[in-house]
Amino acid sequence: MKSDLEERVIDLVREANVSLKDDVLTLLKRAEKSEKNKRVKQALNVILENAAIAKRKNIAICQDTGLPLVFLEIGRDLKFDQRVIKKIKRGVTRGYKKWGFRASSTIPFKGGNAYNPDIVYTEFTQKKGLRVTIFPKGFGAENKSKLKMFSPTATYEEIDDFVVKAVKDAGAEACPPFFVGVGIGGTADFALMLAKKALLEELDKPNPDKFLNSWEERLYKKINKLEIGAMGWGGRFTCLKIRIKTYATHLAGLPVGVNISCHALRRASLVLKASEV
Repeated sequence: MKSDLEERVIDLVREANVSLKDDVLTLLKRAEKSEKNKRVKQALNVILENAAIAKRKNIAICQDTGLPLVFLEIGRDLKFDQRVIKKIKRGVTRGYKKWGFRASSTIPFKGGNAYNPDIVYTEFTQKKGLRVTIFPKGFGAENKSKLKMFSPTATYEEIDDFVVKAVKDAGAEACPPFFVGVGIGGTADFALMLAKKALLEELDKPNPDKFLNSWEERLYKKINKLEIGAMGWGGRFTCLKIRIKTYATHLAGLPVGVNISCHALRRASLVLKASEV
């Protein structure tokens, strides 16, 4: 097993872009099995076939290989500094080049493109070692992100309406069926980050928070009543899973962020010991 962080990230870039995780495939397969509309069922079959071909041939699931976001969980035994982030960025750059993935980032109004992820989220934990997650975020779905600063007196129904409208506005343009992340709390930017983190969890399992799990089930039913369906062709599954994460916020506000992923929810993680970093 390779122990050098940069080399491990190169492989992680490939894994994230060519291979859907088991939870995503499980939910896609459940939808395909349950779908009654023949045309929509065929669309889900094509989605699954595309994922299988990408993995078998070691090629990108989608031509939009996204803006590569990086989430780091830094353990208590790790000596962490800018050196670690530089290694990870070099690994992402080399990985995108090595595997032939498109460089999709550019400087607004100036042009040019690059592979380096300028967005690295760090979180210090009580665990040991370093967990690195690569999350290539395609912008067909990212462009449909929504944020609303609610009053602290907002009702569940008002928040539900906002989330459902965000999905409705995304429509077929963001390649449904969707995975929907919702972040509630913190500040405006933090709520949207929470919504992204929600999409990194194992989504084929219930939310361990029973209150949030019940809320997710209610929203899931409301979203699927939109009948946008796979690739906009209708049917039962506009949303494959919704996940809500919450955090403390100021008593004068209630930020709610919505982040959508297309059916190809791509992410991959690795955990290294301190000695491997």
